[in-house]
Amino acid sequence: MARGEPSKTSAEELRAFEVATRDLVGVALRSVEDGEVSLSQYRLLLVLRALGRASSTQCAEALGVVGSSVTRLADRLHASGHLVRGVDPDNRSVVTLELTDAGRRVVRQVTNRRRRQLSKVLDRLDPGERAACAAVLEEVHRTLAATGADSPTGRLPL
Repeated sequence: MARGEPSKTSAEELRAFEVATRDLVGVALRSVEDGEVSLSQYRLLLVLRALGRASSTQCAEALGVVGSSVTRLADRLHASGHLVRGVDPDNRSVVTLELTDAGRRVVRQVTNRRRRQLSKVLDRLDPGERAACAAVLEEVHRTLAATGADSPTGRLPL
């Protein structure tokens, strides 16, 4: 094989990435635990942070769920003061959703909790190894984004 050409991923390399993926998902899940919203509710808040004011349909597409699921999530988040409902001025039959200050606060808190959990682990690694790992993860992200494998349906991740 010529220099610079990709090679087949070994079973050991694949296993390492699978374990890392599981570990990082665990960090993401734990960052939502003991919070004031469920994981599903948090995901809707993340979608609204990314999209801004959006229709229920846009949110359902981003989450990869049916509209009735977004309606139930929005009902709970509206009741708890994390989002507000509105209508599209051009089409009053379209329900819009938007974060409130409380919703933005929850997203900030969960993000900060996640960063603290990651920092506790990453701070224990050798700085050179940590930098090399970060560079590889950036390249994995770029490769996934370029192939559409990170979100082939346009859905937003966790």
